[in-house]
Amino acid sequence: MKYTSTRNSKIKVSSAEAISKGLSADGGLFLPTEIPIVTKEELNALKNKTYIERAKFVLGKFLTDFTEDELDYCCKGAYTGSFDNELPAPVKKLNNTAYILELWHGPTCAFKDLALQILPYLLTTSVKKLGNKNETVILVATSGDTGKAALEGFKDVEGTSIMVFYPTDGVSKMQKLQMSTQEGKNVFVCAIKGNFDDAQTGVKKIFGNKELEKLLETNNKQFSSANSINWGRLVPQIVYYISAFIDMGCPEKFNVVVPTGNFGNILAAFYAKEMGLPINKLICASNANNVLTDFINTGIYDKNRHFYTTSSPSMDILISSNLERLLYLLSGYNDELIKQWQTELFNGGKYEVTKEVKDKIKKDFFGGYCNDEQTFKTIKETFEKYGYLCDTHTAVAVNVYNGYVEKTGDETPTVIASTASPYKFAPNVIKALGIKEVDDDFKQLDVLCEKSKMPVPKSILELKNKEVRFKKVLEKDDMQKAVKDFLNIK
Repeated sequence: MKYTSTRNSKIKVSSAEAISKGLSADGGLFLPTEIPIVTKEELNALKNKTYIERAKFVLGKFLTDFTEDELDYCCKGAYTGSFDNELPAPVKKLNNTAYILELWHGPTCAFKDLALQILPYLLTTSVKKLGNKNETVILVATSGDTGKAALEGFKDVEGTSIMVFYPTDGVSKMQKLQMSTQEGKNVFVCAIKGNFDDAQTGVKKIFGNKELEKLLETNNKQFSSANSINWGRLVPQIVYYISAFIDMGCPEKFNVVVPTGNFGNILAAFYAKEMGLPINKLICASNANNVLTDFINTGIYDKNRHFYTTSSPSMDILISSNLERLLYLLSGYNDELIKQWQTELFNGGKYEVTKEVKDKIKKDFFGGYCNDEQTFKTIKETFEKYGYLCDTHTAVAVNVYNGYVEKTGDETPTVIASTASPYKFAPNVIKALGIKEVDDDFKQLDVLCEKSKMPVPKSILELKNKEVRFKKVLEKDDMQKAVKDFLNIK
């Protein structure tokens, strides 16, 4: 299977090259030239398989230049000993129609672990396959969870170094503590003055800087990405939707609800649908930064709006990078249209898709959003009604799902992606439950534990005694200089 760029359909590279580079030289995103089909017989054969075996099967469909031994090495390395009870993506029933897909049982308590535990294996294997001996420099922009998960995945991985940029006031206290205390000789973390879109734009500019690229080559280094713009980040996310479908008992059809920011997680569900999973509706749940809701409903993408800092910071995004991949697929692999829309977005912050693409989006997707007040209300009601404690992002998904059912009457079995542990956002969860707030961050964990009877993840408890290593805050225009300084290149 070959991979092409959303902005140049003439490009044809192997999956190893796509993963190794992360981003195409033309600024486009790599994606496969075809979508493999999974048969009912193949899905049935996965019923009694472990998550590792399911991952190996799905990845084998896309990474056809990887040998069976290489896939075995990557999947076993990623999913052995890293997740609670050796269950990376357990499914729990919420009520008669809704199931919760818990994606936060990994080392950083967020769904990014499912992809970022395996990406270092996929990336280093890809580099080796290509005979490339350069050091791989991972650049990451994060709205909270990707940064820590990437740092944890790549810390002290031979032949790599990793730099993470995050908005200084755009992550939770616990997310900031997770990143600023990160261990490892090859890691660098820095806050920037601005929001996630500023960090993401800064990283893309660095990727597109030809002079810097040549400077890296001179110093035997090359850039790659751990954001979901890297296909190696996105393809492992397809696995857990297929796994969830099987664990739900293989219903005749089902819906998927995803709290969405950069569009990668819900795009993975779309790929699972295109592979043959009987997904009825993809429900895209946004917070007050509802650019995707408006886009799904109107076909107009317009980032020219107020940016909200919310209680669900990982979704505080106005430029959803992975939407480009969906539009490329729905436009019939039309790279010229994609370049036109992305140019319009860059120059004026707005574009409108064709009626054909708009109709296809309407057919497969439903968009909804809620504000912080509704999010808090949903956390409280869900806990009181079902005894289930959501974090702020999952609560957005539950709220939008409830609204969808009320609007459509659709009682199709539904899986709701739960993307983070409530302990990562303890102050807001405590506030939502109406518990008297305490000032100490770690006493908050005890209060929440007492109320929910849910154990505090060990990785979060351990933060209490960790040294803060990274305190730097930069202007967004100084990101490139920070890269040069960290890599010691002139």
